[in-house]
Amino acid sequence: MNLIIVLTTFILMEGATWVIHKYVMHGFLWVLHRDHHDHSNEGPFERNDWFFFIFALPAITLMFLGAQKGFNFQFFIGLGITFYGMAYFFVHDIFIHQRINFLKNTENPYLQAIRRAHKQHHKHLGKEEGECFGFLWVPVKYFKMFF
Repeated sequence: MNLIIVLTTFILMEGATWVIHKYVMHGFLWVLHRDHHDHSNEGPFERNDWFFFIFALPAITLMFLGAQKGFNFQFFIGLGITFYGMAYFFVHDIFIHQRINFLKNTENPYLQAIRRAHKQHHKHLGKEEGECFGFLWVPVKYFKMFF
C-alpha cells in the first residue's frame, strides 16, 4: 500500500507541477522564475533555484509528521514528492539545462521529446504566452517530430 501511495503521489505531482509552473512561477512569483528564462543571473545560481527550497518544505513537513505518527500515509506522500523533486532535478537541471555536463547527446525519443518541449517553453522570454508547463508528460506532437 505504501508503494502505491508513493507512485500515485509521484504521478499526481506532474499535474501539480503544471499548475504551479503556469500560475505561480509564471504568475505572482515570476520575480523568482524570470532569470531562468532571460538568463539575467550572474554566476552558477539563479533566483529560480529558490523554488528548490520552497517545494522541499511540504515534502519535509509531510515526512516529519508521518514519521512522528509511525510512518503513516503522510510520510509516503512526502516521499513521493521527494522522488518527483529528485527526478525534476536530474532531468531538468542536469539533462535539459546541462548545469552538470551529463547525457548531452541521446538518441532516446522520449528524452529528445522532453528536451524539445522544454525548449519550446523557453522560447518565450516573458511570463505570458507560455506552453509546455509540465515536466515528464510530453505532448504527442514532440514525439511525432522524430518519426
